[in-house]
Amino acid sequence: MLTYEQSGVNIDEGNRAVSLIKGKIKETYDKNVIGDLGNFSGLYSLKDFVKMEEPVLLAATDGVGTKLKLAQMMNKHDTVGIDLVAMSVNDLICQGAKPLLFLDYIATGKLVPEHIDKIVEGVANGCKMSGCALIGGETAEMPGMYSEDEYDLAGFAVGIADKTKIVSGKDVKAGDVLVGVSSSGIHSNGFSFIRKIFLDTYNYDLNQYIEELKMTVGEALLTPTKIYVKLVLDLLEKYNIKAIAHITGGGVIENITRVIPDGLGLDIKTDSWEKPPIFKMIEGFNIVEKRELHKSFNMGIGLVFIVNKEDAPQLVDYINNREQEKIEIDKKYVELMQDKAYIVGEVVDSHKGVELC
Repeated sequence: MLTYEQSGVNIDEGNRAVSLIKGKIKETYDKNVIGDLGNFSGLYSLKDFVKMEEPVLLAATDGVGTKLKLAQMMNKHDTVGIDLVAMSVNDLICQGAKPLLFLDYIATGKLVPEHIDKIVEGVANGCKMSGCALIGGETAEMPGMYSEDEYDLAGFAVGIADKTKIVSGKDVKAGDVLVGVSSSGIHSNGFSFIRKIFLDTYNYDLNQYIEELKMTVGEALLTPTKIYVKLVLDLLEKYNIKAIAHITGGGVIENITRVIPDGLGLDIKTDSWEKPPIFKMIEGFNIVEKRELHKSFNMGIGLVFIVNKEDAPQLVDYINNREQEKIEIDKKYVELMQDKAYIVGEVVDSHKGVELC
C-alpha cells in the first residue's frame, strides 16, 4: 500500500518540527494572546486599545527574496527569520502603527526540522525586537515544487493606530528636512544584483574572510535587516514626524517620494552619512553607476523621517544619544544594528523626483 511519505511528505517530521519551535513561539506571547498553539487560527484581544478615538488595523506582508539563496548556500538559517519580520513591521511603522501580531509561512521541498527550528528562532527574535506576538503560521512540505534544499518564506503582520495619529505625509512641504537612520547593511532587497556582483562578476567565496568587513562575505551579506519599531514608536511620542519611509527595493530614489505630496521633489546628499563596510566595498568595485546604486540598494540608510527644518538637529541628536536596546543576536552584528542618524537631504518644490547631490 502507498503512503504519504512515499510521495515526499513526512508528517512525523512536521510534528517534530513543531515540538522544536513551540517554546520559541510562546516566548513572543503577550497578555493579549488567547489560547495556545494548535488552534485552527490565532486569537489576539484588542481590549488594550478600546480607548483609542478610532482604532484602525493596518496590515503588511512581504518575504525575504533571493537573500534566501545565500542562506541556503551557506546552510545558515538563523538570521532570515529576523529579515522576514523586519520587512513587514518596518512597513507598518511608516504610518505610525504599533505591530501586534505576526504570521509566517514556510514552503520547502523537504522538511528538515532543524532548519525550521533555526528559521523560526529568527522569526521569534524578530517578533521580540518589534514587540509583536507570533500567533500562528504554516509549514508546507512541497516535493516537486522546490528542490530538497530549497525553501521560501512569507510573513504577515498586523498593527494598530488611532486614525487621528496615522502618519500620512500630507503636511510635508518644501523646506522640510530628511533625517536618515542607518541600515545594518544590504537588508533584504537587491540580492539578485548582489549575487550578480559578488558571485558572478567577482567570483567571491561566501566563506572568504574580508578584513574591512570583519567577517566573511557570506556573513556580511546575511546581516539581518534592522528593525526600527521601538525607535519609531518612541519618536512619535516626542516629535512631530510628518512622514516615514522604509528604504527597501528602489532605494532612496523610489521610496521617499511615496510619502510626499504631488508636486514636490527631493535633494539627497549622498555624502552626508557613513556607509556600512559592505557598501563601501561595492562602491570600490566601481562597476555600478551612482544613481543605479541608490536605486538598487539602501546604501546605508534604512529609514527616513521627514520633519520641520528646525526640529531636525534635535531629532538627530536624540537618536544618536538614545540608549540602545539590547537584542539577542550574534555579537558580530551588534555594532551594525546600532541606530545612527544623519540629516541626508531636504524637500524642494523646484523639481519633482529625486536629485542626488
